[in-house]
Amino acid sequence: MTTPIYVGYYFTVTPLQPASDILIAELGAVGFESFVETEEGVEAYIQKQEWNDAILEGIEILSSDNFKITFTYEEIEQVNWNIEWEKNFDPILVDDICSVRAPFHKQPDVKYDILIEPKMSFGTGHHETTHMMIQHILENGFENKTVLDMGCGTGVLAILAEMRGAIAVDAIDIDNWCYVNTMENVTRNLAKKVQVFEGDASLLTGRNYDIIIANINRNILLEDIATYSKCLNTNGQLFLSGFYEEDLEIINAACERNKLKFISSKKRNNWIAASYLLK
Repeated sequence: MTTPIYVGYYFTVTPLQPASDILIAELGAVGFESFVETEEGVEAYIQKQEWNDAILEGIEILSSDNFKITFTYEEIEQVNWNIEWEKNFDPILVDDICSVRAPFHKQPDVKYDILIEPKMSFGTGHHETTHMMIQHILENGFENKTVLDMGCGTGVLAILAEMRGAIAVDAIDIDNWCYVNTMENVTRNLAKKVQVFEGDASLLTGRNYDIIIANINRNILLEDIATYSKCLNTNGQLFLSGFYEEDLEIINAACERNKLKFISSKKRNNWIAASYLLK
């Protein structure tokens, strides 16, 4: 397989938060695939074939008076992404119960130990949304449930759902890097009940689940909430993340229109992970 050529952007951000999180979210929406948070700001990477010289014109935070953001960029060819993420990937521990780590990290004494090599994919557990979704999975019953992990990224949530007792898990992502990486991580964790698919919500026709997990972004969630509702079994649960606290009202309204009752939410650095129950 030919190694993709990437364009790398190097942002200096002042103050770092919440500007770095907002910047990452906006860059992800226009096609950037991988991010590294640094002491100065953010590194972001996009495949050259997806890039154009006007790619940043829609990034609103760059024109905000509340933050100072500068950047440089360059074309990068044949980067060893494993080396890049290994330099920046520390093991994650969630509530002293679940770890997310790389094979080169020491094995911790926890109930759920997930091994990943994220490469270019999103969802290492470092980001607030993934962390909170892991907490939702740990706090809710998954035994003998059928589960959908929509926008699966590295496959962490799908793998944990099986570890928590799910009998069948579908993991779906529209991004080929994520699709391939999830399959690799499913094999790495000996997950036997996770099936991985490349695509979007159009794949859900005729499928039904007890639990749906969707950690994507606000706009995609708003487009797909109706589909999620139709796919849920009676008393089915929906867990959503990838949006900010100020977006919770519009997300709740969309869920209410689709027979989904708001149950609770978690907040971490202005990011929200909410749970709903099919009425």
